[in-house]
Amino acid sequence: MLPSEVERAVSRYLSVADRLLPGRIRGFYVVGSVALGAWQAGRSDIDFVATVDDDLGERDLRRLSLLHKAGNVPAAWQALTRARPAIPGTLNGVFVAAGDLGEPVTRIRPVASHSGPSFRRGRGFEANPVVWKVLLDQGVTVRGPAPGELGLDPEPGRLREWSLRQLRGHFSAWAGRALSSRPPRKPLQPAHRVAIAAVLSPPRLHHTVVTGEVISKEAAAAYALDTFGARWHPLIRLALARRLGLPAPAGGGTALSDRRALPRLAGEFTREVIASAGSRV
Repeated sequence: MLPSEVERAVSRYLSVADRLLPGRIRGFYVVGSVALGAWQAGRSDIDFVATVDDDLGERDLRRLSLLHKAGNVPAAWQALTRARPAIPGTLNGVFVAAGDLGEPVTRIRPVASHSGPSFRRGRGFEANPVVWKVLLDQGVTVRGPAPGELGLDPEPGRLREWSLRQLRGHFSAWAGRALSSRPPRKPLQPAHRVAIAAVLSPPRLHHTVVTGEVISKEAAAAYALDTFGARWHPLIRLALARRLGLPAPAGGGTALSDRRALPRLAGEFTREVIASAGSRV
């Protein structure tokens, strides 16, 4: 069962898809925060895995690129009218050839993927053990057979290894930038907001390394409060409040009141999470 806003957004997206690529989108499955029961109206994106015909040609790929723009016009317009730097409600996902679904997920070469403003041919980060586990266990079917009938191989034996590699690779590099004099930014988003938005992702992966299960970022906040020292609790609570669209909790201390210091604090926390995860293997 999809939230009504998600159902409308997906219906509009597929309506555009069927005009641009009639009969080509074989299956469509909602994953991410929606599948994990943590989708926030007006704040969350909508993540999906779609299956397509095996023989998409150049013309089809050009139309697939156009789909991301045309299918997300309502979300982009709403963000523009509300002067938001981000575009919540955007549909982001990966397109996989129907004939490849039975392959181990790390061997799948996606047809294409959409993420934010980017369209990538022959690539898609979302074809990974974490997303495939969510797809198989909790994915919401909009079109096509149920996930359990697709012959998926999420490679559960590689889930912990993959999650740890993400921490030691992507998030270690992110922490290094956060600790530098030029922390990460995004268009119209200052460094402190980017840093706070990233705080809950490393503990989420830490949980997967330890337990082999995938949880939402909201659940990762509760896990982080139970797992990491009190020094980090104000930062974790602030990250959760921002994710839920709530005011900053009281009692955050001087470290959280200085926006310039927030990226460094987030970077230090991320490094501690990475070190802890490495010690659990």
